[in-house]
Amino acid sequence: MQIVLVEPEIPPNTGNVARLCAATRTTLHLIEPFGFKLDDAQLKRAGMDYWQHVEWHRWPGWTAFEKKLPVDARLWFIESNGPKLYTEAKFSAADYLVFGRETAGLPGQLLEHNREHWLRIPMFNAQSRSLNLSNCAALVLFEALRQQGFPDEIR
Repeated sequence: MQIVLVEPEIPPNTGNVARLCAATRTTLHLIEPFGFKLDDAQLKRAGMDYWQHVEWHRWPGWTAFEKKLPVDARLWFIESNGPKLYTEAKFSAADYLVFGRETAGLPGQLLEHNREHWLRIPMFNAQSRSLNLSNCAALVLFEALRQQGFPDEIR
């Protein structure tokens, strides 16, 4: 599996996603610009000593990332108001789970061009604007891994 964070802004969220990726052997893609420096102490603290166990890639922007994708890559865009619940998707091991900035989400144009792969996490309280980015990544990733029978799980 692959997790993609587009223009992440909050160091602890990115660090927590890195920990998630380390624990699940998931590749992490970080797409610039960032709202922090990669040597940020909060980023390191949130990721703890897991960064050394994460396969991760840094991209200067969406276009550079997109150009290096395999031809058959399938991207799932997780954002509010998506036409389909994340539990309705049929994930495969080679899929990319794409999440946007904490304050603005994913660009509308990107979502509209990929409506068939735009997923949402249900919200039950209208006063709650969103869930934490790292929580969203964990929810969707573990559903994808569950569908695959939790490959290579250590028991």
